[in-house]
Amino acid sequence: MDRDKRVETLSEAECLHLLSTVPIGRVVYTEHALPAVLPVAFEVTTDGRLMLALRAGHTVPRALDGTVAAFQGDQLDAVTRTGWSVLVHGRAEVVRDPVLREHLLHTGPRPWVTGQEQLFVTITPELLSGRRLLPAGRAVQTS
Repeated sequence: MDRDKRVETLSEAECLHLLSTVPIGRVVYTEHALPAVLPVAFEVTTDGRLMLALRAGHTVPRALDGTVAAFQGDQLDAVTRTGWSVLVHGRAEVVRDPVLREHLLHTGPRPWVTGQEQLFVTITPELLSGRRLLPAGRAVQTS
C-alpha cells in the first residue's frame, strides 16, 4: 500500500478538537532573528484561540507579543506509527486585561515550570492544518 494513502488531512474544526485533547504543545517564534521552539502548557478556548501559559520572567512572552507565531500540537504512537499533528499560524498577544488575567490565574493552563509569576499569551488562529496517520492496512476513504 502506498504510504501516502494512510495520511488523512484534517478539517479546521477537527484540528481544534484534537488540540483540546493534549495539554502541551510547541510554540515557534523568532528570537534574536533565529527560529526558536518552546514546549508550553496551553488550552483551546471556546472561541478557538490558543491560551498559552508562560513564566513572566522568561523572554518568550516579549518575543511573541504582537507577532505572527506558529504552534504545533500532536499525539504520536511510536509503536504503531500512528497519530496526528496540528499546526497553527496566527497573531500572538500577551493578555493584558486584568480581569481576564485574574480569571486565567484561577482557571487557565499552568506553566510546567512553577514558582514564578505567570503570563498568558493568546494565539488567534489564522491558518490551521493537520494530518492524521492511520494504522498500517487502513487507507483514507475517498468519495
